[in-house]
Amino acid sequence: MPIEIKMPALSPTMEEGTLAKWLVKEGDTVKSGDIMAEIETDKATMEFEAVDEGTIAKITVSEGTDGVKVGAVIALLAEDGEDAGSVSGESTPAPAAKESEPRPSPADPNKTGSEATPAGDTHEDHGKPADDQVARDEQQPSTPAPAPTNSANDGDRVKASPLARRLAADKGLDLSQLTGTGPNGRIVKADVEQAKPGAASAPETAASQPAPSAPAPAASAPAAAPQIPDVPHETTKLSNMRKTIARRLTESKQQVPHIYLTVDVRLDKLLALRGDLNASLSARGVKLSVNDLMIKALAAALIQVPKCNVMFTPNELVTFKRADISVAVSTPEGLITPVITEADTASLSSISTRMKDLAARARDRKLKPEEFTGGTASISNMGMFGIKQFEAVINPPQGMILAVGAGEKRPWVMEDNALGVATIMSATGSFDHRAIDGADGAELMQAFRNLVENPLGMLA
Repeated sequence: MPIEIKMPALSPTMEEGTLAKWLVKEGDTVKSGDIMAEIETDKATMEFEAVDEGTIAKITVSEGTDGVKVGAVIALLAEDGEDAGSVSGESTPAPAAKESEPRPSPADPNKTGSEATPAGDTHEDHGKPADDQVARDEQQPSTPAPAPTNSANDGDRVKASPLARRLAADKGLDLSQLTGTGPNGRIVKADVEQAKPGAASAPETAASQPAPSAPAPAASAPAAAPQIPDVPHETTKLSNMRKTIARRLTESKQQVPHIYLTVDVRLDKLLALRGDLNASLSARGVKLSVNDLMIKALAAALIQVPKCNVMFTPNELVTFKRADISVAVSTPEGLITPVITEADTASLSSISTRMKDLAARARDRKLKPEEFTGGTASISNMGMFGIKQFEAVINPPQGMILAVGAGEKRPWVMEDNALGVATIMSATGSFDHRAIDGADGAELMQAFRNLVENPLGMLA
């Protein structure tokens, strides 16, 4: 039986993608790890690797096709000894689920190991509840129910990929005791890697337990398409990235109660320090931007005020021990937020070098999923556009985002109470009020201001 190769979820928010380019053709032989296609997700263009070995028997989705849903069959792979020419382009349809019960979604064996999933998100069920079988038996009383068998068995033959068979042999595992999560219960590489010698029957036991179902989101009527004015215009089809931005920001404003806190920050000392540091770093080819220092200051402030370095979940509040800062980067297709990990302990030169690399690859859609997911807080800087002040939308599931405006000359009361002129910047923090109280947010903004106005403190 041919193996169904399905559209993978290559980013946590991906629901559909564009099959940008096939790197194999029908009749080609592939092995695990071979790059088969380039797929445009909602965030980047990524390479899709083969999981199993075999021959490309049929390509069911041509390159350039967009709107391909995650889980849709995009190609068929013939196994060793199977005639690729006899494989039909039509895949075996999945049995229809009753409307009153959710259809299980087994783990996709074609997902690569580079996928990143936010905490709390899962893309697999562990089996259909036993009540489903009872309901089907009641509908067909004349047909005796078959004795329970391992879904990977077909008579005396165990359905498993060649790679899974080799791995099982190396680990001393009995394939007949494993439950496959691949198409039609087929055992794949991931099933063998997760199994332990002497505990091969554990997956089968787990599979017999009904998976807890997540509460279904409240249904809402689709918004009516707006009436386009009768004036000359052109239309552009929404990209996957733009669709994801629209959905996530709408969810954020609808579900996350925002509270906004603004401070004015004097930049003169920070600008002087930046000049001195750039003079000393010029031999290494490093040039710090103001934004690099803002990232560092926010990270240090989050460590000083850990009550703001948090994530809200329905049942618990998660407090992070380090500050990974997501930085908003504008690309031709929309906004993406590459992450500077461990920004609280990283040197300014490291932050600057990594930020330039991440921003360049973000614009080229070359980021890996782990490079734009997992931040603990975000920063968005529009000072380079002359924006004085703005309020940013929180990037769920994070608890806060800092909006940085332009530094500009303003009248300012100096230390001796004399009126003078200073370079002032307005910064606004948006906080998830479910997780962060106003006083805690104010404490973070105060810590941020103190670090920027006394920047040697962030270097200690």
